[in-house]
Amino acid sequence: MAQSSSAFLFFAVWALLMSPAVSLTCSSQKFTNNQVYFDCLDLPSLSSYLHFSYDSSNTTLSIAFIATPYKFGGWIAWAINPKATGMAGSQALVAYKNSTTGVAVVHTYDVISYGSIVPKDLSFKVWDKTAESRTDGSLAIYAKIKVPVDLASKGTINQVWQKGPGVREDGSLVKHDFAAANLQSKGTLNLNSGHSSSSGGDITAKKKNIHGILNAVSWGILFPLGAMIARYLRTFESADPAWFYLHMFCQISAYAIGVAGWGTGLKLGSESSGITYSGHRNIGISLFVLATVQIFALFLRPKKDHKYRFYWNIYHHSLGYTILVLGIVNVFKGFNILKPEHKWKSAYVIVIIALGGISLLLEAITWVIVVKRKSGKSTKPYDGYNNGHGRQQPLAM
Repeated sequence: MAQSSSAFLFFAVWALLMSPAVSLTCSSQKFTNNQVYFDCLDLPSLSSYLHFSYDSSNTTLSIAFIATPYKFGGWIAWAINPKATGMAGSQALVAYKNSTTGVAVVHTYDVISYGSIVPKDLSFKVWDKTAESRTDGSLAIYAKIKVPVDLASKGTINQVWQKGPGVREDGSLVKHDFAAANLQSKGTLNLNSGHSSSSGGDITAKKKNIHGILNAVSWGILFPLGAMIARYLRTFESADPAWFYLHMFCQISAYAIGVAGWGTGLKLGSESSGITYSGHRNIGISLFVLATVQIFALFLRPKKDHKYRFYWNIYHHSLGYTILVLGIVNVFKGFNILKPEHKWKSAYVIVIIALGGISLLLEAITWVIVVKRKSGKSTKPYDGYNNGHGRQQPLAM
């Protein structure tokens, strides 16, 4: 009896786990009005689905877009961008639940830019537009669209879909997240074949990953490692001058990789009109400027016995530690923007903790060596005499 109960429980749990996965495909979705569409697509991001039929004789596109808002009061959107591939400049159909009645409504939005998303008529005709609240918590947008002649002649349109957190009282939309899934929610829809391509989003995602890896390695790992080498290895007399060349190698390598990462960031910024991460960008610019000054200052490094060497050391160390702190902070800001798999952030945290632990250990060892070295000097035998009476005097320091 126990075995049969266990088996029943196993299959019940298995069914509960599997049933959502089975239902979350466009081919299994049904409509209350029994509407039938010729094609359907499981869109590659944001768990969204598009059903559509295209009549080339009169260039009419009938669509049903289904997605689940992030939370109650959130919005979903499907759009055509006549001239570009992103959301900025697109002509959007947006659905959400009315805050007063709780009834799903749909409105048209002309997305001039990410900073201006307000209700407005579209540049092409749209009719029979309605919204539906579905039993699984998702929303559906239904509409018929007159595809512009220039787009119909090409047979393809740039489609964009999105989800956001809420709608203000004046009908303007609260901005959506700019995580990888949100930025990849775009593609090209072939009206005749029913195929969709989202390679543009994939390319952008790859560029973002390259940008993140370059900067994490340079500002987040190599620069701290170079600082550790300079602070701790120089304590050991046997490591001189090897520590200096290792320090130089780490910092110059970090700078070169960091410049490459900075350049990819500038390129991404120029390709992402309307998307601005002010804090991350400003710290990145500051890092580039400070590191450039730090690198070129090496050519002005005074000799050890020069009277200005003391002041140069203060400047060099202050700038170096500032770069170290800003670099690590900006890497974590980048993680919050890119939102990669949790394992990557965890791996970086482990690296930083390891470097911090090694630094604490070396700090203790360094102080022990320094204290012993000073105490050794203080116990050296005297070699002077006072007034010839055999009374020893210490050497002049």
